[in-house]
Amino acid sequence: MTAPVSNGIPVSVRKLRKSYGSHVVLESLSLEIAAGELFVMMGPSGSGKSVFLRHLIGLEEPDSGEIEVAGQRVSSEVVESPHRLAMVFQTGGLLNSLTVEENVGLYLREHRLKPPAEITRVVAEKLSLVQLGVEDGAKYPAELSGGMRKRVAIARALVVEPQLILYDEPTSELDPLVALTIGREIVNLNRRMGATTVVVTHDRDLAFGIADRIAFLAEGRLLALGTPAEVRQSSEPLIQRFLAAEFK
Repeated sequence: MTAPVSNGIPVSVRKLRKSYGSHVVLESLSLEIAAGELFVMMGPSGSGKSVFLRHLIGLEEPDSGEIEVAGQRVSSEVVESPHRLAMVFQTGGLLNSLTVEENVGLYLREHRLKPPAEITRVVAEKLSLVQLGVEDGAKYPAELSGGMRKRVAIARALVVEPQLILYDEPTSELDPLVALTIGREIVNLNRRMGATTVVVTHDRDLAFGIADRIAFLAEGRLLALGTPAEVRQSSEPLIQRFLAAEFK
């Protein structure tokens, strides 16, 4: 099933290379992500996934190669992108001193992008999209479960109506049932909003459960790229070892 109307934008990565001293983290990484696609970058810890994600939003400058988002080169020197990008951080990044409603609406208020009444409406709408109610908006992060905090972080990312939304290990530290629910929310939001969605994870269940396509990264190299079925059937030994615990 695909999004009925795509709000998303394409991403193009060409021969991306990044090293820290003598340690090569990404080696000649090339891939294309289609507008509106739900794309998962999967691999073991230390494979370069998070470094790849930081390059997508311009927090890292590659040694060579380039990334283009909707035809515009991504660079750490670009102060402001003309496209609407959002990121859901692994830790959630919520401010404990603010209520849920204040956390979700913070960007709009800080930048005075909408009048107060409109911000209140938008925040309620985004909380509803992630199955949270008005009563949850009055709570503080410390009063929420891990799964609810993830939902709030997603709602906060949605207030900018992103064309590209990035998730960094969205099921980290969640129990399997809650992780399954978060995975379903990511799929539902991708289909409803049509934003290009990139998920970085080492969670096999999540990757194979939600992806349109999966890129498998190990030791900084792209070992497989295709549908979940194609990646699962790969004969690459590193992939088979990674999947062995779940897919025998």
